[in-house]
Amino acid sequence: MTTLTQRTTVIAGLGIGVLALHVADDSFLQPQPGTSATDHLAGGLVPLALIAAAAFAYPRVRAGIRGVLALFFGLLALIMGVAEAGYYTLKVGPSGDDYTGLLAIAAGLVLVGLGAWTLWESRRLDDGRIWRYVRRALIAAAGLVVAAEVMFPVALGYGTTHILRPVVPVANLGVAHEDVTFRTSDGLDLSGWYVPSRNGAAVIVFPGRQGPQKPARFLARHGYGVLLFDRRGEGESDGDGNLFGWGGDKDILAAVEFLKHRADVDPTRIAGMGLSVGAELMLQTASESAGLAAVVSEGAGTRWFAEEMEEFHVTDKWLGIPLLAVKAASVAVFSSTAPPPKLTDLVPRIHEPVFFIYAPDGGVESMNPTYYRLAQGPKSIWAIPHVEHMGGFDAHPKEYERRVTAFLDRSLAEK
Repeated sequence: MTTLTQRTTVIAGLGIGVLALHVADDSFLQPQPGTSATDHLAGGLVPLALIAAAAFAYPRVRAGIRGVLALFFGLLALIMGVAEAGYYTLKVGPSGDDYTGLLAIAAGLVLVGLGAWTLWESRRLDDGRIWRYVRRALIAAAGLVVAAEVMFPVALGYGTTHILRPVVPVANLGVAHEDVTFRTSDGLDLSGWYVPSRNGAAVIVFPGRQGPQKPARFLARHGYGVLLFDRRGEGESDGDGNLFGWGGDKDILAAVEFLKHRADVDPTRIAGMGLSVGAELMLQTASESAGLAAVVSEGAGTRWFAEEMEEFHVTDKWLGIPLLAVKAASVAVFSSTAPPPKLTDLVPRIHEPVFFIYAPDGGVESMNPTYYRLAQGPKSIWAIPHVEHMGGFDAHPKEYERRVTAFLDRSLAEK
């Protein structure tokens, strides 16, 4: 091994070592409140095993492979550093594992630079000019495919399991509310706001405390108790986030139990209103428990590979399969969570009233007619044309309020 190769190997080892430090820090040394190192075994051990294998192989392979390894792990370090540490540093300032995440950004830049330099220096010059440029074009095309089908879904999987809104928005509910906290079955404390009920019924509007404020205002005007709360990993709530909602049904079940013990709420008159991923989780929760007497589902889509394969047209699948499969695997690894059951298997178990709202032009809501067909109880559906995903209320606020409150009035009427 030449002196130059030894030096670049040391640089690569240092960069990969910083990445390993951040993974260990994030997963095991400074886990999120309410979680422990054992909750992150897959999210920590799988990346660490890959990093260890790369560090072992790096000095033993030819220069071209070393360049590829440096580029891959450099991009991975940038994904992990920018997606989490960069985001939270800009939003609320660095804390906890953000410091090693910021170091990972620097390590990533070094590794990417080293990888590009190594590939350039090791390029072949002993063949014909035409074939040389053809080969380079093919390598560049393969690199773009790998970036699109591997690096992009890995970044998506990491980002959606490590980035949620870190601050609580300003309350604009139009009425007085209480600050509340309740605990999930897996030991997480969730924080939120509750508007007491004036008619004996209550509605959980999910997820979070930002978007749900719009329906919360008109529900409160109609006398309903309204519960908004930070989902796990968001705002003031414990736990690890997951923007695809894997495992989030536990949050809704805990909210139902909280409302059942409120003196102002009839425990048989609790409904859920889910928005986007919240709609998917409301449908899942309603299939698992009789605690929800009715569900308003707006903008439900699909959450992972098995569901997405049902959503896509056959001609589209061959292009999307690698990307969607890598995304699903990344979410599972980085969240240390198994994928949820398919909604097409869950919705037939729902016998309570469901009101499906969707935008046919919204791009991610095409499965709603299927969910409507599969639901077994009283059901209704409203297709809102010419609006984007979750754009129904803004486009038709009066009709939206009238339809939702009429559905809830019927479904939650006193027996």
